[in-house]
Amino acid sequence: MFRYLAPLAVVPFLAFAAGASNWPQFRGEGARGVSDATGLPEKWSATENVAWKTEIPGRGWSSPVVWDGRIFLTTVINFGETEAAKKGLYLGGERPDAPESVHQYFVYCLDLESGGVVWKKMMHEGKPATPRHLKNSYASATPVTDGERVYAYFGNLGIWCLDFDGNEVWNKPIEPREIRAAWGTGASPALHENRLYIVNDNNETSYMVALDKRTGDEVWRVPRDEKSNWSTPFVWRNELRTEIVTAGSKAVRSYDLEGRPLWSLSGMSSITIATPYATDGLLYVSSGYVGSRLKPVYAIRPGAKGDISLEDGQTANEWIAWSDSKGAPYNPSTLVYNGRLFVLYDMGFFACYDAADGTPIVKRERIPDVRPFTASPWAYQGKVFCLSEDGVTCVYNADDPVELLYTNKLAGDEMAMATPAIADGRLIIRTEGRVYCIGK
Repeated sequence: MFRYLAPLAVVPFLAFAAGASNWPQFRGEGARGVSDATGLPEKWSATENVAWKTEIPGRGWSSPVVWDGRIFLTTVINFGETEAAKKGLYLGGERPDAPESVHQYFVYCLDLESGGVVWKKMMHEGKPATPRHLKNSYASATPVTDGERVYAYFGNLGIWCLDFDGNEVWNKPIEPREIRAAWGTGASPALHENRLYIVNDNNETSYMVALDKRTGDEVWRVPRDEKSNWSTPFVWRNELRTEIVTAGSKAVRSYDLEGRPLWSLSGMSSITIATPYATDGLLYVSSGYVGSRLKPVYAIRPGAKGDISLEDGQTANEWIAWSDSKGAPYNPSTLVYNGRLFVLYDMGFFACYDAADGTPIVKRERIPDVRPFTASPWAYQGKVFCLSEDGVTCVYNADDPVELLYTNKLAGDEMAMATPAIADGRLIIRTEGRVYCIGK
């Protein structure tokens, strides 16, 4: 039995300070999911603390990104019949054939203050070249922005660069590839300085490519000894160097900025979705496919080289500060906040570790009456927030005692798999059909 991975793509740390008013990538600055802003909402419902809500046609599980009062997100409209996305753990979601109906691929720009549509731009119209799992979307990759342009990636189709007025600067087609079980794509591009990095792990020819963000021209390409994965690369700027970290089922691999390998780490689960990220001097990588024996979480020190894999029976070595071979969730990325690593498990469990040494603080415990979860958790104001597929947000105290404080529920049964954005005192939550602005 497996659960569809719903690979909500993640985008790594950008080489500029976004500030509290901006959220330029999945999980914000450093892909960490943490905001230091104050005055943010902690309680809401379908009516309480809802500043506005805007209908978005089609389906897209990309997360919203925000810059200077503008929200960017992607969606794909199917002019044929769209099967309802089912929640939780189930079989039978594979669709081996691509749909015959016409689809339109859009980038939307909303006004952060009012929720009004500033512009919408159709990138492509036609029949999809590849199928997808009925729980996935053709717009699962999160856009990224550098404050001047927005880069929207539709896997197995192409990447588009737009200015903030919606004008196309360039586009680059992406050759479609076969994906495991026809589940579809989800990994996002990573942006660093003048380059976009794309990892395309598939069942035919996997690779990582660097593109010039100004023109879309290919700078370099390296092959990858991987099959299908859904994890976005992370650009790790540490005190020693800047490197590109990629998580895969065969290995975690790090490359320099020209695509040359630096180090590798085997011992992952057979499907990898979560993005790596770094904080407080350590890199955190996880991989927790439900059908695998290994579901590891690793905390890695900077400066590694060569093969840093653990030997049998080891949980740490020169480069791995600590690990837990059974600790990772499947879809959500983990979260480090206030010196603690929080783990949200897909089927409704919660755990907490000391982020520096891996000491368990809260062993895996059931979240009462709420499940399943796909979106990654986020944190601010001493709280950790976990959004379920039913649109229920569980709010935990991040300090002692680590405990569930309350739950916030949106209206109806709107499915929610996109991780929210935080910007300018507001929380932006995307559900299957709407974008909500939560603010006091």
